[in-house]
Amino acid sequence: MVDTLSKLFRSPAQVKLLRLFLFNPHTTFTAGEVVLKARVPIRETKRELAVFVAIKLLNRNGRGRTPHYTLNPEFPYLTALQNLLLNASAQAGSIYERIKRIGVIKLVVVSGIFVGEWEGRIDLLIVADRVKEKRLEKHMRVLESEIGREIRYALLTTQEFFYRLNMNDHLLRDVLDYTHRIMFDRLDIGLK
Repeated sequence: MVDTLSKLFRSPAQVKLLRLFLFNPHTTFTAGEVVLKARVPIRETKRELAVFVAIKLLNRNGRGRTPHYTLNPEFPYLTALQNLLLNASAQAGSIYERIKRIGVIKLVVVSGIFVGEWEGRIDLLIVADRVKEKRLEKHMRVLESEIGREIRYALLTTQEFFYRLNMNDHLLRDVLDYTHRIMFDRLDIGLK
């Protein structure tokens, strides 16, 4: 056990790659896809993938220029690693600070992976006006690379939000009727 674990957790890049595979257990990635999703340089990615294959955390399929990597479901410490590395709930506390400059933020609600529910339809609801969408997308991609999983989010204007709220919209019900946390509330909607 000591040898295997000592080869893990050497760098932030390694943790990003671990999260990518651990939280997408049924997905097969090429090295190029790993680089894009985890935002780790190609040299580091290839080095870490080789280590993960050597300790049998990952299975490598295919030969030649484009080998594919997938999580080995038989890895003995798989569940322990998933429990250790899931920190989406800790990341939830910093979401407002990360996105507060994308526009005029009115409401930020986290659910799904941020409250420990993997099967939720949506992870983040943002109500904002005059949004710089490119800036928001950039922040989301960085957050996804840190968490290791795609974040399902909805962005609504204040007018859209109240319209949907009054119409008893299914999307809002999926967030507000189930486990969620309000991280920022300038609308004072009182759904705490």
